[in-house]
Amino acid sequence: MSTTGQIIRCKAAVAWEAGKPLVMEEVEVAPPQKHEVRIKILFTSLCHTDVYFWEAKGQTPLFPRIFGHEAGGIVESIGEGVTDLAPGDHVLPIFTGECGDCRHCHSEESNMCDLLRINTERGGMIHDGESRFSIDGKPIYHFVGTSTFSEYTVVHSGQVAKINPEAPLDKVCIVSCGLSTGLGATLNVAKPKKGQSVAIFGLGAVGLAAAEGARMAGAGRIIGVDLNPKRFEEAKKFGVTEFVNPKDHDKPVQQVIAEMTDGGVDRSVECTGSVQAMIQAFECVHDGWGVAVLVGVPSKDDAFKTHPMNFLNERTLKGTFFGNYKPKTDIPGVVEQYMNKELEVEKFITHTVPFSEINKAFDYMLKGEGIRCIITMGA
Repeated sequence: MSTTGQIIRCKAAVAWEAGKPLVMEEVEVAPPQKHEVRIKILFTSLCHTDVYFWEAKGQTPLFPRIFGHEAGGIVESIGEGVTDLAPGDHVLPIFTGECGDCRHCHSEESNMCDLLRINTERGGMIHDGESRFSIDGKPIYHFVGTSTFSEYTVVHSGQVAKINPEAPLDKVCIVSCGLSTGLGATLNVAKPKKGQSVAIFGLGAVGLAAAEGARMAGAGRIIGVDLNPKRFEEAKKFGVTEFVNPKDHDKPVQQVIAEMTDGGVDRSVECTGSVQAMIQAFECVHDGWGVAVLVGVPSKDDAFKTHPMNFLNERTLKGTFFGNYKPKTDIPGVVEQYMNKELEVEKFITHTVPFSEINKAFDYMLKGEGIRCIITMGA
């Protein structure tokens, strides 16, 4: 490409301060350094994690910053030492990575790379700690190594999944975070057998993706648990067949589910981050074979309390990060599941806005409207 090795000037939606609308700015994007690639972003999406760190209520604020981590694009140029990607490749940048060299990357059981595991506090690139974004010579910080709310971004090559060029990027861009997190929690960790019952706690985007995984696995009953009854109708599209609103019952949810299922569900997946829901999700699985999987991120001071007999009675509790998918190795396969019509992605996409109206996507999420909003770059 004619821009290789040169600074690119392009539009980016910059967060100048916590909780304030993003501002469309012209930024300078430096060329990729060692083990980095520069990507032209074509479509991006808003995830709750972006909103959480934009609001900066529970962590050290780092501004000005370019958020965004669910996206699809095309490699514009590559830095020194990049051998598995080339200009023109269709890719999904991912908030966590796979260096290929550490013990986690060598383990078949883990996807928690030592080098490239998610880091929400880092504002520069791993290679030199510097930002590749600037305005008038002043750095604009990165977010989780992806910063996809920019027409061009620079990402470590270990955080870039090369995918089938036939896959529509305006659909599969959402595979790079929330969808895979929920889907993999069910398919890779809970692993329900055909005909088994699955309870999903929390019917937001991640919970619906967990339900989609249960549907794909051939679950016999998928029970959705949520405090918001408005979510129940939408969840039917994802295979959820029964609903429990804890507010409707004067006994613990785990007891309600046990009574519905003759002693408990075979599998449960918790996608809320509420420690109460985590305990309920564990205690509602059947003794002897039940497996509960925790996906939601708890508050700092939370403690999980349950009686040890729940374990001794052969219930299993597991946790997962990014659905146990290795970003570079496994995510291209999730895209293929979509291409083979096994995974249904379109139903997650409820809104589309042009890049110039990105703040609308924040409004939708803050109001709890819709599941995923696709932001079309260059529009």
